[in-house]
Amino acid sequence: MTGMARAHRRWFRAAWRAALFSCALAAPATAQAAGGEAGALRLTPHAAAIVTVFAGLAAVFAVVAMALLRERARGQRSAAALLRELNDLRTRHDRHATLIASDPQIIVSWPARDGEPVIEGDAAIAVPGQPARRVLAFGAWLAPSHAQALDAALDALKNGGERFHLGVRALDGRYFEADGRAIGGQAVFRLREMTADRQELARARDALAAARGDLAALRTMLDAMAQPIWLRDRDGALIWANVAYAAAVGAADGAEVVARQMELLDEAARNAVRAKIAAGAVYAGRVSTVAGQARLALEIVESPGGGGTAGMASDVTALEEARAERDRLKEAHTRTLDKLPTAVAVFDANRRLVFHNAAYRRLWALDAAFLETAPDDGDVLERLRSERKLPEQADFRAWKRELFAAYGASAAQKHWWYLPDGRTLHVVVTPNPQGGVTYVFDDATERFSLESRYNALMRMQGETLDSLREGVAVFSSDGGLKLSNPAFSELWDLDDALIASRPHVDAIAGHCAARSVNAAVWDGIRMAIAGLHDTRTPHTFRVVRADGATLDCATAPLPDGSTLLTVTDVTASVNVERALTERNEALERASRIRDDFVHHVSYELRSPLTSTIGFAQLLAEETVGPLNAKQREYADHITRSSESLLALINDILDLASIDNGGVEMSMGDVDVAEAVAGAIRGIEDRLAEKAVKLRVDVPVDIGVFIGDARRVRQVLYNLLSNAVNASPSGGTIVVGAARGHSDIRIAVADDGPGLPPEQAAHLFSRARTADMGLSASVGLSLVGSFVELHGGRVEVETADGGGTRIVCVFPLARAKAGQEAGQAGEAAA
Repeated sequence: MTGMARAHRRWFRAAWRAALFSCALAAPATAQAAGGEAGALRLTPHAAAIVTVFAGLAAVFAVVAMALLRERARGQRSAAALLRELNDLRTRHDRHATLIASDPQIIVSWPARDGEPVIEGDAAIAVPGQPARRVLAFGAWLAPSHAQALDAALDALKNGGERFHLGVRALDGRYFEADGRAIGGQAVFRLREMTADRQELARARDALAAARGDLAALRTMLDAMAQPIWLRDRDGALIWANVAYAAAVGAADGAEVVARQMELLDEAARNAVRAKIAAGAVYAGRVSTVAGQARLALEIVESPGGGGTAGMASDVTALEEARAERDRLKEAHTRTLDKLPTAVAVFDANRRLVFHNAAYRRLWALDAAFLETAPDDGDVLERLRSERKLPEQADFRAWKRELFAAYGASAAQKHWWYLPDGRTLHVVVTPNPQGGVTYVFDDATERFSLESRYNALMRMQGETLDSLREGVAVFSSDGGLKLSNPAFSELWDLDDALIASRPHVDAIAGHCAARSVNAAVWDGIRMAIAGLHDTRTPHTFRVVRADGATLDCATAPLPDGSTLLTVTDVTASVNVERALTERNEALERASRIRDDFVHHVSYELRSPLTSTIGFAQLLAEETVGPLNAKQREYADHITRSSESLLALINDILDLASIDNGGVEMSMGDVDVAEAVAGAIRGIEDRLAEKAVKLRVDVPVDIGVFIGDARRVRQVLYNLLSNAVNASPSGGTIVVGAARGHSDIRIAVADDGPGLPPEQAAHLFSRARTADMGLSASVGLSLVGSFVELHGGRVEVETADGGGTRIVCVFPLARAKAGQEAGQAGEAAA
């Protein structure tokens, strides 16, 4: 019976009780009405109301009863329908349970999102021997990646109703189908084991996915490699290339390489690869190609496999360059070793000679043809022994075994060989990392000889130092005394005990300062020896001892950081120097007195001489009256003599000015031809007197040079005067001039008796020309001085009895510099 029928029944009972209660209330009123019927047959209002209510209740009851009957009939029909539906659901439930039980599977449902799951089915298919709830612990029996995927799918189903269908793999290798969906507001999850065919398919899918992942990882790894790698199909077309290949051919990526079929190898290399692949072999070779404007050496490996070939190229350019550099270095080392004076021989692990230098051949005087056969180490020793070139040994075999032990040693072995011919060899046998040994034969004969001579030299130097009168001491870099000689101890009264203790320079300086007048100088000596200096330079000091002796001390840095101190007793030389200084001062005073005398006398002579010349010229010009021939001759003689004397006085004044350094040079253009002509005019009378002929050989275009024109004419005049004096009557004087590349040469030659070589060497020296007469001495001295003031020189060509030729050389370089300076001054003006 349905709930609605029970409600109708309860309502009907209530209505029945109400009707009975109404009847009970109406009974007294009815009796009253019946009793009064006889009298009046009238109902009271109260009784009428009760009757009315009763009648209404009866009507309501009737209606309710009829409704109840209808509802009861409807309820019975509804209950029958529900019963049929229940039976149908039970039938369906049984059928579904049968279906579920017929196929091994697990169904899990969640009535509410956060409620407890309901697990149905055979949980043993997933977690045999464990509680059914262990099915939901996917990580315990599924592969990790599959467990994570299934957990994520269930979360999406329960939270968002997203259905899923997955294939998952258990840890034991079985495959399951996991299906989830939302049914009637519930999340339902079904898990069942796949059939054998589907499991095989799932395994194949997993293997394919793994293979794709491995392939992707492999391609990523290949793209990361620096070597170009490629794949070809059966027809040799490119089907894949890595990033390095694309970069090598200038492509953006591998796809562009495949699309454009961009080849890394040239046609010849590809043909060689195809020929090797066609024979079913792996191609491995080295080719040269151009990639990115650079020529590369590539190591190519391409092998067949699958449906095509796979290849890889390794850039061995650096290796080739390193190998070439190694070969160059090896050749350079070979050349270097060949030039070494030390003999070197290299034997391999089989004790065969693989290298030797020229010094090795010379040392043992071995035939080059024999060495070129790569002889065995033992054969070489046997040959040297037979030629008596090895040290004599009591047991040669044992000696040789000891020598050959170096082939298995880890460190170098050293030997001294004393050869029968008197030579001494230092032999170093070094094992090589690749096997074998290297012999280095150093001829120490000369070194021993040098060492012996060095020791003898050191002994000789020691004896020499001990015998020196000068004091010598050497101080180390820390100021300690290293060595000294007896003279040093004697000069400063140093006892042997102090010297033997190797004292510091401070102790020596303190001892010597106490015996010196100027003790402060020892502070400088101490600083020069032990002080800190940016640069080590020599120093000199003068020390005066308390007994009046004067000592010169000098410090000099030595290459090993030591300092040499020398002490020389210069007392005698100081006294001599003092005497010479006093004498020199006296000579200088005498020279000044002489110069003052010369100037005074010259000026005193010049004044009356000038008057004499003037009066003589007036007489010669007949200003005061006519002269007869004899008087005119006397007047001319007076004029010439006075002019010669005036020239001599001027020369003396010039010499005095040169000695005092007060001569002034008026530099300007000197016309060589004009200077020669002016000098000739001054000696025309003297030429006529001696009937000496003059030949002039001066080019008209010889030009000019910078100099003092008056001094040049004076030089030429003095040379001509000297030539006139030296020439015999009727002789010839030749004046010549020539312009060279860097100088102008003016020459005066006479045919006089000439000069002996010792006199010609000092022709322009005042001391040596004094015996030639005052005029000639002064004139030639001025020639040398004036030419030197011009930066030139004087050359003398003479022979005793063969005439004299004097050449004045004036430099053009000085002239050009002076000319440029003059032009600059004019421009500035």
